[in-house]
Amino acid sequence: MSGRASFDLAQRVRDSPGAPLGEVFSFLSGLYFRGKLTYARAFAQPPDTGVLVITPTDGLRPADEPVDLARLRRFATVDIDGDDPRYREPLVRDARELAGRIGAAGEVILLGSIATGKYIEPLLATLGKRLRFPADFVGRGDMSRGGLLLRCARAGIELTYVGVGEVVRHGPRPPRLPPPVRDGSGASHIFDARRPAIR
Repeated sequence: MSGRASFDLAQRVRDSPGAPLGEVFSFLSGLYFRGKLTYARAFAQPPDTGVLVITPTDGLRPADEPVDLARLRRFATVDIDGDDPRYREPLVRDARELAGRIGAAGEVILLGSIATGKYIEPLLATLGKRLRFPADFVGRGDMSRGGLLLRCARAGIELTYVGVGEVVRHGPRPPRLPPPVRDGSGASHIFDARRPAIR
């Protein structure tokens, strides 16, 4: 946000129309968000409009939507807090629109935390059983989730999903991710991520 920042993303945020929301949040949040974005782009259906980001003030927005400096400053004025109507009302509005768009048989995969209510309570109230998340997330911290998502996206292995309302939100911590093993081709091999962490 500093006028002295000369790196590419800072310059694009300051210029019209801005930089993609997903790219900006990846810079701000680091590994976990980068993993979420990479994984979502690999497996979202439909891929062009299926990746949405929870924002502090604007509800659910497409990951490729431009964000400029004025909008980023507006985001910074509101905490993501389930009791704050400036956050909650746009999220509920967009969740309702999404629920109508996907129909009764659609699914929404939440790649954010389910440990606190600020994300899941507004979404679960609107989407119900259609709100799902990766079973392997239970008990993992943000960095472990980010690493898991990146590995799965690179390997083309989609995780197993369960209903948010069907599981215990806090579980025992799973084993640490093993380091990737690279062969002579430069490819990395990972564990079978299709096996859920909760049975």
